[in-house]
Parts: sequence; structure tokens; C-alpha cells
Amino acid sequence: MTPPSTSANSNWQKYVDRLAVTRADDDTTPPLRAMAEELVLRALALLFTQFARDFRMNSRDSESDSRSDAEAFEALLHEVLSIVLPAERVAIVAEEFLNVFPAVHNLLEDDAMAILAGDPAAESRDEVIQAYPGFLATAVHRLAHEFYLRDVKVLPRLLSEWAHRDTGIDIHPGATIGRSFAVDHGTGVVIGETSVIGTGVHMYQGVTLGALAVSKQLARKKRHPTIGNDVVIYANATILGGNTEIGDGSIIGGNVWLTHSVPPRSIVQFSSRVEQRTADDDGMEFHI
Repeated sequence: MTPPSTSANSNWQKYVDRLAVTRADDDTTPPLRAMAEELVLRALALLFTQFARDFRMNSRDSESDSRSDAEAFEALLHEVLSIVLPAERVAIVAEEFLNVFPAVHNLLEDDAMAILAGDPAAESRDEVIQAYPGFLATAVHRLAHEFYLRDVKVLPRLLSEWAHRDTGIDIHPGATIGRSFAVDHGTGVVIGETSVIGTGVHMYQGVTLGALAVSKQLARKKRHPTIGNDVVIYANATILGGNTEIGDGSIIGGNVWLTHSVPPRSIVQFSSRVEQRTADDDGMEFHI
């Protein structure tokens, strides 16, 4: 093996020296990413016993351990918020988050039942909660969204990216999602920050609710679509634009590319025809 050149050694050593100084400065930085993951795991365990890492043997132990788990969660919540918020806001945001916890649980119960009702392969609520990536991604989103609404920086995104990594479903914590939300399969789903999704929406894998343009000037604008109530969006459909609204009760077919609004109870489908191609014809057309 040829030894590295002197100049390479010199450059490497300079980098290592700089790294040593940077790491020394960073030693006082709390491990926020790891703490965020611990926070969401503890939250999920409090929301549903299926996520609890320790199984209880009897009701007395269950009550005792649940109270202990809740106290540990509260302590961790305050610790994490103290990293990302000014000191005077920590107690306020923590109290608001804890008070909304039961409402989040109720929403997730509706989500679980919506998945169970909409998927013939789902055999029980318990199976949905334990095994369905769409439910896990939705559960983490509903927690992250509460932090997002309270202008908590970084933490909501860390939570959503943890769920993204675990499920393949990418939901920005800013997205507004109504009751009884069901994601079936879910791999490759992307839901942008300013998306608004109504009640009883069912979507499949590969769906994108995205923006028409990527520009920092649009950072505070409505960039993503609005989906009405009781809408079904089939696999790999792409719906783009902040002015795009999908009317209540509509069905968006698989592989549709949609950049404008459709009225309530619309059926939007993609179809292909087989014919001789010309130089400027790709052989496909969209039907709205």
C-alpha cells in the first residue's frame, strides 16, 4: 500500500486539530436528537400500552408504573424544552402540551379505527396500533404538530424525521390533519408543511402533497394543497400548489399529476393509450 503524501498528512492533521477544538466547544451541547427520540418513545408508551417497553403483570403495578412513567415523561419534557425555548416559556409550553395530551389520544383512537375500517387486511385495532407504519407516522405527527403550533424550534422536525426514518412516511410537523386519517402501506408518502387535510381522508403509498415551486421567498406562504373531507387518494398521486383544493368526497386515482382544484365528488384518473408515438408525443395523457 502506498503511504499517503506529506501534504495529505498535513491537511488531515490540520482538520483533526480543528475538529478537536470544535468538539471541545460542543461538549456542553445537549444531545437533543437522542433526547427527542426518547421523548417520543415515552409519549407513545403513555398514549398506548402497545408501545410500552415494559409489560405490567397486574393492575396495581400498572397504575404505579404508569404514574412513574408519566413523571419521567414530564421531567424529560421540561428538560428538552429548556434546550429549545427561552426559560420563561418552558413551563407554559409544557403545561399546554400536557393538557392537550388526552385530545391527541382521542384523535389517534379515531385514526386507528379509520385504518381498521378501511383496510380489509387489518384484523384488529391492536394490530393497527402495533404494526401499521401509517398509524405510527400519524401518532408522531400529532405530537410534533402540537409543538409546532407553539413555535417550538427544531424539536418538531426531529420528531417527524424520526418517524420518517422508521416508516418511510414524511409528514412535516406543520401540516394540519383532521380526524380519522388513514395512510395505507404509506412508503414514500410526502405531506408538505402547509398542507391542510380534512376529516376521513384515506391515502395510499407514494402520495405527494407538495409545492409548485421551491423558493425561500415562499417560506411563509401557503405552498401545499388543501384536501377536503372524505377524500381518497390512490398510490403515487401527486397534488401540488397552495391554491389547489380537492373537494369533499373526491377520488384521486393512482399516478395522477394534479396542479389545479377539483370540485366536490370529483373522480380524477390517469389513463394511458397505446398508439404509434411521434417525436413530440410521449403516448400518455391525463384525464380530469
